[in-house]
Amino acid sequence: MAARPDILGKNAFEDAFTTLGNAPLTLAVLDLDHFKTLNDTLGHSEGDRVLRGVERLLSGSLPTGSLIGRIGGDEYAVILPETAAETALILFDEVIKHFHIHRDPHWPRHLGLSVGLAARPAHAVTFVDLYRAADEALLRAKREGRARACIYVESKMVLKSNYYPKSQLERLAKLSGALGRTEASLLREALDDLIARHRDAL
Repeated sequence: MAARPDILGKNAFEDAFTTLGNAPLTLAVLDLDHFKTLNDTLGHSEGDRVLRGVERLLSGSLPTGSLIGRIGGDEYAVILPETAAETALILFDEVIKHFHIHRDPHWPRHLGLSVGLAARPAHAVTFVDLYRAADEALLRAKREGRARACIYVESKMVLKSNYYPKSQLERLAKLSGALGRTEASLLREALDDLIARHRDAL
């Protein structure tokens, strides 16, 4: 019987990603739906019990060679080497169903797992870009009803002029030139910061 993979910390997980070089893989980002509600109603000790259950489920369900990291709070990430996003989707659909079927009846009914998936090289290459793509897929899974897995889909940016006044766009253009970065990357960074600050509401 194969040994179950360890749960890595955030830094060790990123280091493990780096050691894989440019090998094809799928990165999954997952968290618990409405976990804050469970913590608030049943207490943090019960929340910790839920997280231990999720870690056992991931360790026992994923193929040999998978790498699991706890990124923070109730958020986890998984590297599936040499695995296509479509294969990972089928795998995590089963993980989500297993969690739903075997969860403690005392837990809130809406407690579930949502997963976002992004593949290298199809969606991104670097850890930062691949993680961003998987996280975007995770947010789409939540928008579409939670307790599901979604693969990243490239979406065209809506014209900035639809949202921002001319004066702001001019300042953005100046900042882009001063920093040597694209306007799109600056807007994504600002959006990432906004989402990180309000993740408890997601």
